[in-house]
Amino acid sequence: MTTNSATQLRSVIIEREIAFPPEKLWRALTQPQLIEEWLMKSDFKPVAGHEFQLTADWGAVDCMVVEVEPHRQLSYTWNALGLESTVTWTLTPTNSGTNLRMEQVGFRPDQEQAYRGAQVGWKAFFSKLEAVVAKLD
Repeated sequence: MTTNSATQLRSVIIEREIAFPPEKLWRALTQPQLIEEWLMKSDFKPVAGHEFQLTADWGAVDCMVVEVEPHRQLSYTWNALGLESTVTWTLTPTNSGTNLRMEQVGFRPDQEQAYRGAQVGWKAFFSKLEAVVAKLD
């Protein structure tokens, strides 16, 4: 008997209303010099199939762009320290700005520390992202 391990995978979801248009958020999500300000140093390009790394003092995250739909959706793999996951950003215009939703899926039941770390980490990244976007012209 086999169990479908995919059903046991958990996600971290952060969703926030941000008072800026999707185009401004998109810049912060896709321009390497801006990504470095709120997330990590990277050689990101918004091109499906592009492999890139996010680097920090603790190590690196190996990534590959999966989907790019300008100003709407961005998805990339996020593989580090035994975690194989996918991060998807969804930008939905609202009357007062953008509903920004980030979902990181792929946490196995035995990856509790990574799961908890992502819950805390993404909240901090979101706050930094908002500050970076607020400075853009």
